[in-house]
Amino acid sequence: MASALKIAVNWHRTRRFDFHYLTSLGGMPSAHSAMVSALATSVGLREGFGSTIFVVTLAFSMVIMFDASTVRRAAGLQATLLNQVVDVLVKQHHLPTEKLREILGHTRVEVFAGMLVGVAVSLAITLLMP
Repeated sequence: MASALKIAVNWHRTRRFDFHYLTSLGGMPSAHSAMVSALATSVGLREGFGSTIFVVTLAFSMVIMFDASTVRRAAGLQATLLNQVVDVLVKQHHLPTEKLREILGHTRVEVFAGMLVGVAVSLAITLLMP
């Protein structure tokens, strides 16, 4: 669902459908955050929000979302800077032009939006399926 929303957000911005968002990293909303928050919400609704398994899935979700907004985001920003350095070196020394992937992580807003999508989808599925 989050990846489909990425396509919709991109279409709203560019008026073009870009299906690479189904498998890409980064972008609004965070699919990783949506998945882990849907998992934790579903477990909480089924097993109880006081259950041990809910606490485990909640902790797992928090680690994934923290990683997406800090470690992976920092790696993406570093890749951007390294690609700029490579551009300068390529122009000056005629080196190969292989680039690093720059969009690896998420902003906190993207992570929060993904979390909201996950919770909403989990609630909708749980309410519709007894």
